[in-house]
Amino acid sequence: MQKDNSTGNVSTPTARSRHRRRSQEAIPEPSKENGGHLLVDDNNKYKSFLIRAYSTLWMIGGFAFIVYMGHLYITTMVVVIQIFMAKELFNLLRKAHEDRHLPGFRLLNWHFFFTAMLFVYGRILSQRLANTVPASDKFLYRLVSSLIKYHMVICYSLYIAGFMWFILTLKKKMYKYQFGQYAWTHMILIVVFTQSSFTVANIFEGIIWFLLPATLIVINDIFAYIFGFFFGRTPLIKLSPKKTWEGFIGASVTTIISAFVLANMMGRFQWMTCPRKDLSTGWLHCDPGPVFKPEHYTLPGWLPKWFPWKEIDILPLQWHVLCLGLFASIIAPFGGFFASGFKRAFKIKDFGDSIPGHGGITDRMDCQMIMAVFAYIYHQSFVVSQSLTVETILDQILANISFEEQYALYTKLGEIIQDRLTGPS
Repeated sequence: MQKDNSTGNVSTPTARSRHRRRSQEAIPEPSKENGGHLLVDDNNKYKSFLIRAYSTLWMIGGFAFIVYMGHLYITTMVVVIQIFMAKELFNLLRKAHEDRHLPGFRLLNWHFFFTAMLFVYGRILSQRLANTVPASDKFLYRLVSSLIKYHMVICYSLYIAGFMWFILTLKKKMYKYQFGQYAWTHMILIVVFTQSSFTVANIFEGIIWFLLPATLIVINDIFAYIFGFFFGRTPLIKLSPKKTWEGFIGASVTTIISAFVLANMMGRFQWMTCPRKDLSTGWLHCDPGPVFKPEHYTLPGWLPKWFPWKEIDILPLQWHVLCLGLFASIIAPFGGFFASGFKRAFKIKDFGDSIPGHGGITDRMDCQMIMAVFAYIYHQSFVVSQSLTVETILDQILANISFEEQYALYTKLGEIIQDRLTGPS
């Protein structure tokens, strides 16, 4: 009998592996489908709420301090965030067994990452670097000018070196893993790094174009959590079961109102509104553009007499940021939905665990990336004047011609102006 029972329960290696694969797959519970994970029904919600609130306060405090320090410190923060995001995403497809057979292969990912960083930030900051170097130091000025001139050659050479490095490290029986890592690295650079790099471009156009969009995403995220925490009953999307319509609508209204109010507050400080034309850290003074100059509006006469205001001042910026508020409320959350679907595909809860109650850095930056791109495009398309100005012409001159050529241009312009002043009337 014992022999019969044992033979009846024999499991082949194929059957065992099939059973193992089935056991690793998450079996959905009926109670958890389509909204069973709503925060309003979570017994541990107050504990998670306190942990999340505590870490949020620390992040907001640190963020405020860095913003106060200025453009270069904010840029450094963005670079550090990008490095942590890349680390979290590189680790998603990392396999320790294969990596042991490919010594140094991890360095290749970072080689491509820092090459992309050099290319993107070189394009964004080259003009500001040229403006920072004193023209009196001819050696340093020529060195920086040469680096800017041959910037694309340098970046392309580094990329080709990485490409050849990848080809030379290919090993038999490891091709699929290596090419998968190669494609994964480039996907991270295109989807994540390139989008988040628009943040730096926004910073140097004026801190407000970085801070306000980022703040709107934070406000939307916080109030979506709060409204969903206390009132959420109707599931919003299956990709993210804890998201509710109540949280989505409540956060949208709050975000749009906050955008209008915060724009009025931030738009009155030159530290926020002045663009940074170099890489110095000094205080900024500039003539605010037309979007930062208040316009007077007389309120209609049908308002009740007890209403305290008869006239109000509104910055044109406040009308612009309503579009940013709408985008942060309606479109940007789809970046979070994309990240949720992505995590479900890899069967992970979070991208990391570096922020208590929030997950990894990538979990907090999913909406920020898409928002940064929109803020930059909107600013360049609808806010920045498209006509030529003295500043833009000077920027082009300083970036593209040598010091000797600049001096020759200066002399020639002086002669032309002198001829016009002394010529026949």
